Amino acid sequence: MRIIGIDPGSRCTGVGIIDVDAAGRSTHVFHAALKVVEDDQFADRLKRIFDGIGVIVADYAPQEAAIERVFMARNPDSALKLGQARGAAICALVSRGVGVHEYAAREVKQAVVGTGSGDKNQVQHMIGLLLQLTGKLQADAADALAIALAHAHTRSSLQRVGIARGAWRRRR
Repeated sequence: MRIIGIDPGSRCTGVGIIDVDAAGRSTHVFHAALKVVEDDQFADRLKRIFDGIGVIVADYAPQEAAIERVFMARNPDSALKLGQARGAAICALVSRGVGVHEYAAREVKQAVVGTGSGDKNQVQHMIGLLLQLTGKLQADAADALAIALAHAHTRSSLQRVGIARGAWRRRR
């Protein structure tokens, strides 16, 4: 199974791809930070995200995608821009036939670091260990790989117990 993880951002969108074998072992395939030029119009930045993810999907052919859910930031304008960047990424994936799964930041940190309140340095460190990567990872790319790993772990666990994703969540 090839999984692409996306850490959306209106200035920098992290992308990470892993392969997961039948035994649940994950291996690194690709990671990058798609930086969009801040001088561009915002619509042009969204197009760069859409096109960039489209090229990566065409090159690496992931079967599933995982993306971070939007959280409400202190600045409503920033939250709206993040949501639009996320939408561009989701459209790029769905338009190419890749199913998208969503994860809260706390879920990702819990799966990778062991606590939902881990910081970026802990995520970067654990991703390096889990995927046997050397050198310091760019933060957005590390987050994207963490999202892909969280999906792989969740997917594997739910398959073992035979329940569909979402069915285990408490309804409010």
